[in-house]
Amino acid sequence: MDATLAFPLLVALIAVALFFDFLNGLHDAANSIATIVSTRVLKPQYAVFWAAFFNFIAFLFFGLHVAETIGKGIVDPTIITPLVIFSALMGAIVWNIVTWLFGIPSSSSHALVGGLVGAGLVAGGGNALVLTGLLKTVGAIFLSPMIGFFLALMLVLAVSWIFVRQTPFAVDSTFRVLQFVSASLYSLGHGGNDAQKTMGIIAVLLFSQGYLGETFYVPFWVVITCQAAIALGTLFGGWRIVHTMGSKITRLNPMQGFCAETGGAITLFAATWLGIPVSTTHTITGAIVGVGAARRVSAVRWGIAGNIVIAWFVTIPSAAIIAALCYWLGSHIG
Repeated sequence: MDATLAFPLLVALIAVALFFDFLNGLHDAANSIATIVSTRVLKPQYAVFWAAFFNFIAFLFFGLHVAETIGKGIVDPTIITPLVIFSALMGAIVWNIVTWLFGIPSSSSHALVGGLVGAGLVAGGGNALVLTGLLKTVGAIFLSPMIGFFLALMLVLAVSWIFVRQTPFAVDSTFRVLQFVSASLYSLGHGGNDAQKTMGIIAVLLFSQGYLGETFYVPFWVVITCQAAIALGTLFGGWRIVHTMGSKITRLNPMQGFCAETGGAITLFAATWLGIPVSTTHTITGAIVGVGAARRVSAVRWGIAGNIVIAWFVTIPSAAIIAALCYWLGSHIG
């Protein structure tokens, strides 16, 4: 695949990026709806429409800082070629499909980062990596679930104290309504952070081919298309992972679901404003574990949570290896 690309091939590569965005929505649908489904506030078929809508409108509330980080903050834009982008996407897509088939809630975000790192290293060596952006992203692997855990834990304690004199029925009824708000906020955070990753990929591809001129930016048509693709993916759902996230880690009631979603949403909002491409999977998992731990330590199925943590650590290197192999094969075939 040459450094310059004919227009039909460019369109095809953008389509591959949008397919990744669709898979991201499919893979991460569980993150937005697991708690509201597991607490039986909404049936799954209604919850996916609810989440997809807020995924789509997220661009109205956030800037494009995450897209800029992905586009020029992980790998030096000057070494970007169509083959680098194609290989990075293949690394992320293959890893997403593998983890989706096995119902493992790994991170689409870090699969994409891993793909960029693997392809970038083979294409340009160690100097191709932008260490500030990469270290910021890797640091978020550890910080986002910890922050989600802490915020959800504090919210459960605060809410329990505020509603201590209320009957269980009154608390349940109140939080069945409030969970609509928390699920909406979390879906906004998911759409705001995750869709921007594909925006950054498409924008840097266009930039490398000279379609954006001398200055890197994200065209509006890219923003809308990426938001639509991730929303469509969410509509198709990810029921294998919903089961893991919503019931296998810990059992939730509406109050706990509200606290988990709100803690996760606050974390995502802050990360998106700071331009950090965090994992929505990591964030909501940490929040759900925090909610379970607030009840009692034994309420969390730590073995399942531990398996998820292992998946976090292997995602970036696994996607990087797949992308590096793809780049090596492409460069030799081409």
